[in-house]
Amino acid sequence: MLHAIVLTLRSLAMPKTTWLVTLLASAGAVPQIDLFEMTDAQWEGGLAPKLHGARRLTIAAWTALKAAQGSVVLMSGNSALFPKAPYAGVGTINAAIVALAKAFSDRGIADGVQVNSVLPGPVMTGRRRSYLQHWAPLHNMTVEEATANFPKEAGIARYGEPEEIAELMAFLVSPGARWMTGSALRMDGGEVKSV
Repeated sequence: MLHAIVLTLRSLAMPKTTWLVTLLASAGAVPQIDLFEMTDAQWEGGLAPKLHGARRLTIAAWTALKAAQGSVVLMSGNSALFPKAPYAGVGTINAAIVALAKAFSDRGIADGVQVNSVLPGPVMTGRRRSYLQHWAPLHNMTVEEATANFPKEAGIARYGEPEEIAELMAFLVSPGARWMTGSALRMDGGEVKSV
């Protein structure tokens, strides 16, 4: 299911010079299934809400975004930078989100719409907890052990918090970042070691 938050839509209540339209799109979960085990239906199930949902929502909002000289932030994930066979769908679809945001930003330059993407790493959300509950028994661990071990194995000090990602997204749509467009910003506690 697509979760989209329209942070601010003041076009009806404020003078045109202060219009601000912001669209943050974060879509559903992509199955974490091995490359050779993931079915076409599972691929489509991941593509539909995350890629196509973000695309459709952005296109539907584009006229208002253009009129307001607004901003869009699409949520990807740092697996876009290091896709792995055990969860190939996640990395592949996240990479497609980054490319989609870049394509929208290209159009946005002419239309006055700022578009970026955010690539969070391991953030402690309900989805992360669910993943750990599934993963732990497969590796002969308790959920508590798996939760404690993952940051060490990932080479990070701790899990990220949803609020930290929200603060990054808030900055991206703030006046201080207005010239930033077409960027993919990674916030992952240092998990991705490449430059």
